[in-house]
Amino acid sequence: MSANRVLVAGVEVSPDHFINNERVSSETTFEDRSPLDWNLKLADVARGGAVEADLAITAALNAFPAWAALTHSERGAYLHRLADLIDANVEKIAAVECLDMAMLEESLRLRVIGRGARNFRAYADLASQYQPRKWDSNTTHNTVLRMPAGPTVVITPWNAPFMLSTWKCAPALAAGNTVVLKPAEWSPLSCSMLMDLVLEAGFPAGVFNVVQGLGSEVGAALVNDERVRRISFTGSPTTGRYIGTAAASNLVPFTAELGGKGAFVVYADADLDAAAKKAAVMYDDAGQVCLAGTRLLVQESIQEEFLARFRSYTDEHIMGDSRDPTTTLSPLIHPTHFERVSDFVTRARVNGDTVIWGGEPLGEGLWYKPTLIAPKSNNSEIVQSEVFGPVLTFQAFRDESEAIALANSTKYGLSSMVWTSDQAKADRFGEQVRAGTIWVNCFLIRDLTAPFGGCGISGIGREGGDYALDFYSDLKTFQVKEETTHG
Repeated sequence: MSANRVLVAGVEVSPDHFINNERVSSETTFEDRSPLDWNLKLADVARGGAVEADLAITAALNAFPAWAALTHSERGAYLHRLADLIDANVEKIAAVECLDMAMLEESLRLRVIGRGARNFRAYADLASQYQPRKWDSNTTHNTVLRMPAGPTVVITPWNAPFMLSTWKCAPALAAGNTVVLKPAEWSPLSCSMLMDLVLEAGFPAGVFNVVQGLGSEVGAALVNDERVRRISFTGSPTTGRYIGTAAASNLVPFTAELGGKGAFVVYADADLDAAAKKAAVMYDDAGQVCLAGTRLLVQESIQEEFLARFRSYTDEHIMGDSRDPTTTLSPLIHPTHFERVSDFVTRARVNGDTVIWGGEPLGEGLWYKPTLIAPKSNNSEIVQSEVFGPVLTFQAFRDESEAIALANSTKYGLSSMVWTSDQAKADRFGEQVRAGTIWVNCFLIRDLTAPFGGCGISGIGREGGDYALDFYSDLKTFQVKEETTHG
């Protein structure tokens, strides 16, 4: 084991940055601890700042011309090799991310990490299959062409860090951009493992870099650098506003996914058992899922029956060690976040909201009981603000118009769900509710070619499919004068 590697879940992981295809250390570090056991320090991770940000962006800038000059197929070959290596290392990556972030290891191994490989393959193929728009007008032949934009900064959150990093970096690389990835400081290790695979896949130096550290330090240096030509961020609205301001000052296109407060609407004509069973899934990953339907809105005539079924499914959850396949509910990511979630519930009680069940920690550690709260009013903080924990709210509605009004009553607009057997009712809901994604009688079914993003304070721009490839490109119209035939 090299001097700059540590053993995590029996796997060698580098705690250093990855810049220009080399591991780079910093003078200072930050501690990375496991949510499963806060006494377990996983690594002292390199704490980057302005110096490391400059090194990474310089490397990306120098590598950009040659990477951009490759054909889509040539770049795609690198992405496909990386995808194959991810598939070959799923178990190792899952084991490390489980300790680092506490998502269920079985879920990581069977679904989440493999999605990273699919991201790289999907965007490599989409970029190669691009068909430029062509048309004739005003005596010219017109073609819309994509141009690689330049060095790209990607800042990702601490939940599902490996998958979400690949979701953003894959289209940026496929479009011909070079990338500097800054993972969240609470769960950085799986992104470091990705860089080992980048090196093994033979990526040219400087094309794909990782810098680690605090958002206020290295993150700020990255997004304020005028050499950066694209910025993509997932995180809180507060940080999103800061990054958006930095991007605007340098006229850099910016996309952001900033969380949600999704409505989970159940009409009286719905399959109540299916809806109640899926509602209990909203507690998965300790509620640390931006797309979750955290506001349960249930028609008055069925509220008691729904609650009974929902409680039954919620009680089936098992809170425990995320490495144990029998566990269904994991702990929260960090003591600071645990306190934040707990404080939300405390303020709800002070406000006069009713805790129907849960509302307290489970034993020692970072586990928090699945919680359901009936708010005093729709204006209650617990309804209007994202908790990002295992805390749902429950409200009853009279009719369709009230359900839609409640669904639209927060500043967020990332996702919503509706449960009904009436297709016309579902269509009206889909047309009138403001959200980037609306699921009917299902949840978290994703098509990688579909646009993904939010309305309101849930974000700016869209990811997914050609929408992402367009964002990571500069578009130009190429006009050619029609030839004139002389007799």
